[in-house]
Amino acid sequence: MAVSRLAPGVEIVDVAGLGLAVRTPDGEFLRVDTGGVAAKDLLARLEGGPEGSQELESLVRAFEDAGYAGCAGSPAGQALAGRAVLVLGDEPLAGDFARRVAAEGADVTRLCPADVDALAEQATHGPEGMPTVVVWCLDSPATPGLWDAADTLPAKGVGWLRCHREGFQAWLEPLAAGPGDVTSADVRLRRLAVSPAHRELAAYWEGRRTAESGAPGTAASAALIAELLTADLLAWADGRLRTGRLPVRRRLRRVDLRDLSVSEHPVLPVPRVAPLPPPRTHRAAGISSGGTSR
Repeated sequence: MAVSRLAPGVEIVDVAGLGLAVRTPDGEFLRVDTGGVAAKDLLARLEGGPEGSQELESLVRAFEDAGYAGCAGSPAGQALAGRAVLVLGDEPLAGDFARRVAAEGADVTRLCPADVDALAEQATHGPEGMPTVVVWCLDSPATPGLWDAADTLPAKGVGWLRCHREGFQAWLEPLAAGPGDVTSADVRLRRLAVSPAHRELAAYWEGRRTAESGAPGTAASAALIAELLTADLLAWADGRLRTGRLPVRRRLRRVDLRDLSVSEHPVLPVPRVAPLPPPRTHRAAGISSGGTSR
């Protein structure tokens, strides 16, 4: 077995009288049942020590399976190595994000709006054998229809991650990475369904609004959003289902650009239904519209 070390953000705590506990990256504490393995032997093994007994190696595999340990042979900061990331969008957010994922080893390609028509083809014909994800960052609301082509990507095995800004709120939509995941159309429908001002919200998205005064975003908010998006890609890369209290692929986040607070909201795909048939007209014999019977 390759040398295994604790994953970033994971710590082991020696609790007097209770044994070892794991502090997860989310701040939870989990009790560790070491069985017949001495605590010092497990700690030494997870600090890069040599392989030990079968029972010790079973414990190490349990840490690895839970995502709390990993192979030390992987270079630090290369968690996205072997992944192709296509980035579209507005500055400074798109640039901050592109640099951040490149530092994690991703093969980053910047696209301009003129490339949108060929987006699906570029994404599905990326580097051979390299998983691809498209990330689109907007410093404005997403107009209806803008992301329709990208919504088809998850069904083709391409990841799809996006965010946009509405005033002082930035919305980070869940990563879609396969058929049945949440698309931008799903988020739009869910938000309209829960809003008491759905007509006003739809008109806002359609662009029937006044011009903004000033730029709400800052360098700090762009950096925060880039980190949150990168965390979603890291979860996608190593198969983790969560990075917080909600599943990565079922979580809509809102960032308040004034105080940089983040709130999470569960969101599910909207089931597809058949269109309603056209209305049928019924005319009773001997009765004409607008007349009276005698």
